Amino acid sequence: MTGARRNGRIVGGGLIVAFVVLALVVAWFRHTYVRVEKTLYLPPNGEAAYNPLYALARTLEADGVKVNARQRLMLDDNALGTRDTLLLFNDPRALSPPETEELLAWVERGGHLIVRTPLGSYEDDLVEDDVPHADLLDHLSVWLVEETPDCEAFQVEGEDPHVEFCRGRRFAFDGVVPALSWGDLQAGFVYARISHGRGQVDVLADLDFLMNAEHRPPLGDALGTPPKGGLRDGPHRALARQVLAPNYGQGTMHLVYAAQMPTLWRTLLLRGWMVWIPLVLALAAWLWMRMQRFGPPVPAPAGERRSLLEHVRASGEHLFRYGRGVMLYAAVRQAFLARLRRRDPVAAALSGEPQVAAIAARTGVPADRIRTALNAPASHDRPAFRDRISLLIQLRNRL
Repeated sequence: MTGARRNGRIVGGGLIVAFVVLALVVAWFRHTYVRVEKTLYLPPNGEAAYNPLYALARTLEADGVKVNARQRLMLDDNALGTRDTLLLFNDPRALSPPETEELLAWVERGGHLIVRTPLGSYEDDLVEDDVPHADLLDHLSVWLVEETPDCEAFQVEGEDPHVEFCRGRRFAFDGVVPALSWGDLQAGFVYARISHGRGQVDVLADLDFLMNAEHRPPLGDALGTPPKGGLRDGPHRALARQVLAPNYGQGTMHLVYAAQMPTLWRTLLLRGWMVWIPLVLALAAWLWMRMQRFGPPVPAPAGERRSLLEHVRASGEHLFRYGRGVMLYAAVRQAFLARLRRRDPVAAALSGEPQVAAIAARTGVPADRIRTALNAPASHDRPAFRDRISLLIQLRNRL
């Protein structure tokens, strides 16, 4: 059997074994694992993240109702029909007097207006607590109840026991008898329908049952728990249908979820404190670090008493004072001859007068001066010692 045929059989056998193993793995996987479907509930994004009435708008559109959802009232660009419904999600006291008069005149022609009472807290979108003019609630003879009692029970057939208006602000009337009401005069009303001309005005303590469902999954199950609240609850859907009943399906449903936007500075003050407080502290720390101080923060380090040059000079004077000047001269002469060997090996190899002549030709110094510099001075002759040392240094620098 040739080598090629043997290698071919080995490769073919290996492929067969690999195919069999792969088939066994696939069969085991299909027998062991079962395909299942799982619904993951993601946090809202896009318009659903900032529009609290997004789910209501989509629900009404699915039911064939024409919906106009917007942040502000903008009556000049959005004309109200006689059979339309307008839902103001925010504080009605933020409306200007012309807007209030126009809305009341529209209700008299047959419109349906839905408003809520203000929460009365700093989180409310209304910037000022005291409105200088008569607001919409004043025109409807509605006054707010300061004390908020317990929740109102709301039972729908086929649903679990339910409560509503737990955090709303109740209200009462002054000389007005509502067509429909929920509550009493002693504790205050949570809902009332007032007839105004050919239309109606619904006043509620809260509109949280019309908001989007809350997406607050428990820890460890971020995507597996469905959102709760809002129109997902059966009692909320029943209550929403009753509130929207007067003109339901007869005109456009106007959903205004931000009739009065708070100012940027107020929003930063109330909701951006997690950012600006650390920035203010960092700025204060930087100013404290950069401010002028009276005196150094730490004592100055002690400096050296003498420099290296002073030590070398003192050592040379000590040697010269005790008759060791010949040693200093010999060290300078050896330094000169060492550089001469590196720069001019021919002159360094010479001796006597030929060497003197070669050094004089290279450096330009007279030969008698070079001859004097190469001879050691007497140990007691200070001027000769300084002259020879100076001359050797000069010659060394000229090489």
